[in-house]
Amino acid sequence: MSLEGPYDARAISNLLLDMAGAGGIPVSNLALQKLLYFAHARHLVEVKQPLVTGYFEAWQHGPVHPAAYQAFKAAGEAAITFRAVRRDPLTGQETRLEAPQNAAVLRLIRWVTASYGPLTPGRLVEISHAKGAPWDFIVNQARTSMAFGLRIGDTVISERFKFHKISVGAEPVAGEPVEDTPFT
Repeated sequence: MSLEGPYDARAISNLLLDMAGAGGIPVSNLALQKLLYFAHARHLVEVKQPLVTGYFEAWQHGPVHPAAYQAFKAAGEAAITFRAVRRDPLTGQETRLEAPQNAAVLRLIRWVTASYGPLTPGRLVEISHAKGAPWDFIVNQARTSMAFGLRIGDTVISERFKFHKISVGAEPVAGEPVEDTPFT
């Protein structure tokens, strides 16, 4: 895999939404956050470089990229039907975020969409909450020490992504969450 990135998380999110939409898969912001996280984590593990700029935080229902979350927050719990744009802070003018053209990145996003896209948000949350995986590690660490903003650093993701497992069964054990919120 070659690397041109890291990319704007909103551009990768748009790409995930486009590929999911082409496959007839509706994606809520909650599900999008998990798909973006899984794509970023796989890229970190395979390429040893981040896929997206910024960072992920441990929120109630798993890893969330705050900038990407804000870009799609208006969708609420519904399937996202719009795409994120770049806004010039001085003029307010909106421009389209260009999708990456890197073949390896497109393959990765296609794989993530095909593998995780059909899963319900509840299943994605369960996978992201796996014991010993990055979200679980950060949340448990915060219980015993200082954790600034519950950020899930790329080093933690690289070292602990291997703990994600997909359980067998049709329905998530904990039910279907509809929207994520930060821990308070």
